[in-house]
Amino acid sequence: MDTEEGVEVVWNEVKFSERKNFKAKEEKIREVFDSLAQLEHPNIVKIHKYWMDKDSEKPRVIFITEYMSSGSLKQFLKKTKRNVIKLPLQAWKRWCNQILSALSYLHSCLPPILHGNMTCDTIFIQHNGLVKIGSVAPDAINHHVKTFRENIKNVHFVAPEYGTASVVTPAADIYSFGMCALEMAALEIPGNGDSGTQITEEVINKTIESLENVQQKDFIRKCLRKNPLERPTARELLFHPVIFEVHSLQVLAAHVVIKTASYHPDQLTDEAVLLRYSQADIIAEITHRDGRLGVQLHKNEVPKLELEKLLEDVRNGIYPLTAFVMSHQPIVRPRASSPEVSESVKSASPEPFDAETRRIINMMCNIKQQDESQNFVMTLLLRMDDKMNRQLTCELSIKDTPSVLATELVHYGFINKDDRNMVEVLIQDTLSRSHIPGISNQAPPISIGAT
Repeated sequence: MDTEEGVEVVWNEVKFSERKNFKAKEEKIREVFDSLAQLEHPNIVKIHKYWMDKDSEKPRVIFITEYMSSGSLKQFLKKTKRNVIKLPLQAWKRWCNQILSALSYLHSCLPPILHGNMTCDTIFIQHNGLVKIGSVAPDAINHHVKTFRENIKNVHFVAPEYGTASVVTPAADIYSFGMCALEMAALEIPGNGDSGTQITEEVINKTIESLENVQQKDFIRKCLRKNPLERPTARELLFHPVIFEVHSLQVLAAHVVIKTASYHPDQLTDEAVLLRYSQADIIAEITHRDGRLGVQLHKNEVPKLELEKLLEDVRNGIYPLTAFVMSHQPIVRPRASSPEVSESVKSASPEPFDAETRRIINMMCNIKQQDESQNFVMTLLLRMDDKMNRQLTCELSIKDTPSVLATELVHYGFINKDDRNMVEVLIQDTLSRSHIPGISNQAPPISIGAT
């Protein structure tokens, strides 16, 4: 248990075979773990912190990761096989989408990060169906640590080019993923190395042939091609006919909601929505520029939806938007230390301020009237990407606008300039909901322009 964060965590160790190997690679290893600690993806097990123990005969790296309550995918498949012969195709698709979303993220990093250690033992599942990949062992360290290549029961997950190619590419991860996809579809590969014998190519082909879905077999075969240059990328696999699905408007809307600056899970509950809208309220409207009669959608015309569960599932990564390319490639960036104290937004000091390099991952805004005063005070609670918190307060004046306040926050080094617009929207949303004279607190219906 992490007593500071109040969450369960896992203690992990990577032991190196020899001290001289560790010494030669120490700086590179540090760079690798710095990069891994900065990864932020809902389908990758989060590394919270790491440190090195160089005093022992066999040096080690200790790192703390998030706790996955339901265990590995391998354990889940063994339990499932007791009750069913084959995994439902829809469940298999959902798992593949989540794993490929994580691999696509890793491979698109600058520079690309290879997982290098993917088996069903290093893929973890939660009770809600969320899948995460863990135990990332990039090429910089996996030659010096005990990985699956020394374990005969997992040797069939290793791409053929390991040991022969001078440079291993992301295609090696695709091969390992293909073997995971096969084991997920069939629940097990006969033998699976448990008997102490290596799984042969013949056994793998027979297992593929035992599958009923033709497209599923084609998907797996493409991943397991001998030539790494002929294997599709993670991004290309997401568009394979067997797993590609057009995202529903419901899922797309949920992604927009959770990325909205003012969104907070506790504020958008099913009960809150019922209180906010009456059954006759217009919640969406289609208008036509040529004057044609538009369409209005009222609350009572919308099918009942478990809104809280949908938003939670989307936020957790169960429904990744795999049909869209990331707007930017993830890049490892330097971080500033974060004081966890209350700070003032405004300052009279004319001295230059250090620019904030960290990004905001969650934020809340509150505006309330001071006791025995007509003045209003705004409080911003920010969660930074290094898991540190920042609380900012200021007294509002009649001249303050969301734009001015957000600009001041950037100027004084309280927020990253790339978060300015997001913070401005949050302040505007909070002002519109507050009972301050002259500012409307009514939320307009969604308007969709059509031609």
